[in-house]
Amino acid sequence: MSLFTPKFLRTFCLAAGGAALLGTLTPAHAEDDLRKKQTEACKGDAIKLCALAIPNEKKITSCMERKKDKLSPQCRAFFDKPAGKKKAPAAKH
Repeated sequence: MSLFTPKFLRTFCLAAGGAALLGTLTPAHAEDDLRKKQTEACKGDAIKLCALAIPNEKKITSCMERKKDKLSPQCRAFFDKPAGKKKAPAAKH
């Protein structure tokens, strides 16, 4: 009798599928949700203010940071850094 019976293979596939599904429920899913919200809030601004940078995401981000004062309030909220995250000024010697 073979170890790989139809019942074993079906159970194995269900277990593997369940494990894959659990992998989608990790914090990365929360990051994807935040990214979708940012895309929705900033898509129009990116097209209007940084069209030449599209599709390079790093260039779009850099462009939008430079033009933060022109962003819509919804988009600007994603570029405002929390007070606790700002760098301390360099000490002068």
